[in-house]
Amino acid sequence: MEKGWNGLPYYSISDRYKSLFGAKVYKIPVAVVDDCPNRLGLKGMQTCSFCDVWGSAARSEAFDLSLTDQIHKYRAHIKDKYKASQFLVYFQAYTNSFAKIADLELNFKQSLDCGNDIVGFVVGTRPDCLSLALFKLWQTYHEQKHVSVELGIQSFFEDDLIFFRRGHTAEESLRAIKKIKDLTTVDLGIHLIFGSPYETDKRIKESALMCNDLPITNVKLHNLHVLKNTALETLYNNGSFTPISLEVYAQRVQIFLEHLRPDIAIHRLSAFSSRYDELVAPQWTSNKMGTHQAIIDHLRRETSFQSRFYSPKSESENILQRQLAHQSSPSTRPTSSLNSL
Repeated sequence: MEKGWNGLPYYSISDRYKSLFGAKVYKIPVAVVDDCPNRLGLKGMQTCSFCDVWGSAARSEAFDLSLTDQIHKYRAHIKDKYKASQFLVYFQAYTNSFAKIADLELNFKQSLDCGNDIVGFVVGTRPDCLSLALFKLWQTYHEQKHVSVELGIQSFFEDDLIFFRRGHTAEESLRAIKKIKDLTTVDLGIHLIFGSPYETDKRIKESALMCNDLPITNVKLHNLHVLKNTALETLYNNGSFTPISLEVYAQRVQIFLEHLRPDIAIHRLSAFSSRYDELVAPQWTSNKMGTHQAIIDHLRRETSFQSRFYSPKSESENILQRQLAHQSSPSTRPTSSLNSL
């Protein structure tokens, strides 16, 4: 299994963090909110079709711990497992701007007060839960330490968003991205979901091209998968939805990466369902490292790499593109340790 830049045909978030902080940085996932506009049914909204009761929380037991206890517990585990020395607190579950500004400020302060090894925090949120007060708060803390915002836009296409039951439009997503960059200097990334019934290779390429024109520095990719007690499970059970295969998903990741700017960092290539008993389909979503390696193997067989079909606009993009091309060449890449697709 490859680690870091060596051997990877894409620009990883790990290497972006290294360039920002001078060392490897690990995220500490925490949960401080337990709701979102969709779940409350605001403006007639419904829970997202793919979202389970945990709202993307990686660790359900986190809801029983205070914020500081979560940080201390999970940091100790990560330190012990990876010998880590720098951390970002990741406000991950549900919608982390769906709270009072005073409560958000207290959460941010508490997270940064947990030690000098906390170099900043990451906030996961959505395009329709933003305000001027929130922008000011993010900027205030970004001037002290690193603040990164991950915006769950999920798709640039309206029929996808309706199928996902997101409750916001693609235009709202684009406006939100512009506002964040106009009014703050925080690090900004987006989440995208591949695998909707309306998806085509052409749309995947268009998504990459749209990302290239946006003021973002990172993207997190997810494959649409079915969890128990979700609207998507009902569609799956009645035959109205079938998840795409790993082979097709890998091909679409390839298309996306090949047309993406070389300086946009990739958090991960696919989703991972850590609660095996709640995953309905596809089963490959439960194999985190196997899925990652299978996609990497596919990219290597195709001698593919991020920005392969992108025309660099600067010397820095040129350098990154050449490095990625070099890493994908048969003469430099290491031998895979896992089975291919």
